[in-house]
Amino acid sequence: MGGSKSMNSVKYSSLVALAFIIRPTAVIPWIPLLFRHFWQAQRKLDLILHQFLPVGFVTLSWSLIIDRIFFGQWTLVQYNFLKFNVLQNLGTFYGSHPWHWYFSQGFPVVLGTHLPFFIHGCFLAPKRHRILLVTVLWTLLIYSMLSHKEFRFIYPVLPFCMVFCGYSLNHLKMWKKPALSFLFLSNMLLALYTGLVHQRGTLDVMTHIQELGYNNLNKSEASVFVMMPCHSTPFYSHVHHPLPMRFLQCPPDLTGKNQYLDEADVFYQNPLSWLYKEFHNNSTLPTYLIIFNVLEEEISAFLISRNYERTAIFFHTHLPEGRTGSHIYIYERKLKEKLYRR
Repeated sequence: MGGSKSMNSVKYSSLVALAFIIRPTAVIPWIPLLFRHFWQAQRKLDLILHQFLPVGFVTLSWSLIIDRIFFGQWTLVQYNFLKFNVLQNLGTFYGSHPWHWYFSQGFPVVLGTHLPFFIHGCFLAPKRHRILLVTVLWTLLIYSMLSHKEFRFIYPVLPFCMVFCGYSLNHLKMWKKPALSFLFLSNMLLALYTGLVHQRGTLDVMTHIQELGYNNLNKSEASVFVMMPCHSTPFYSHVHHPLPMRFLQCPPDLTGKNQYLDEADVFYQNPLSWLYKEFHNNSTLPTYLIIFNVLEEEISAFLISRNYERTAIFFHTHLPEGRTGSHIYIYERKLKEKLYRR
């Protein structure tokens, strides 16, 4: 029996170590669970010396060897990850939120309509499941210490939350079926809207660009410039065609400069002036420009003077904000000869 428990410990600790190697923050939800396992173990020293340490050593060694092969030098990527996101806190370059964001917005949004059932289940679940609630709270607290916050960071706690939702639904008895129907319909409607309608334009436009790429196989001069906020669209992973493409750059500052501005920030300070400076020579003009509709009026003078014509419109969202518009426009540069023919 002891051997079976030992083998199970090696298996699950190996999976934890693998998750940590792939993404170091994956270990955060596991810390309370590992500590509980350690606390309940009768032979604590054996657990550390014969299971945790060997598994950690083997996994980290494989990671070092693989990274040595691909980087060409010894690199501890887990330390680099920690340095970038925690020690230097460079993740804030991509946005920051107040410390309470996960509790006031992030966690409620991720749980959605499951939230009342989760809260109800927390009062019903037996004591043996308290460790799962501790894990959820621990994960939210640790991530709250970092300035850069995203919904996806707390997805790993969702399976734990569903345990408490299950106890709540089981306790409802005669109201169980209506509650299940409510959860199914509410989540299905949200899934359909967010998956098929909301912010779909950035995918649709790249599908169109892919088609343009195949239609312009004999036109080596065809090119694309995406003038949208950073990371708005997929890139070659979606287009699958060697069509020259460019987008506004937004790399984080690794030099420690004061008042650092990336290319996208500089562009949005004065889009029209930036375009005239960047494309002072007509020979460098891209064939296609991709923009959100909110930018059109501001750069209309450039579009007219450089013979660009809007050729496609794609719906993006019912909830535009800031630099992100409700629609995406594709502008194609028309050569003077074609214009005259028309």
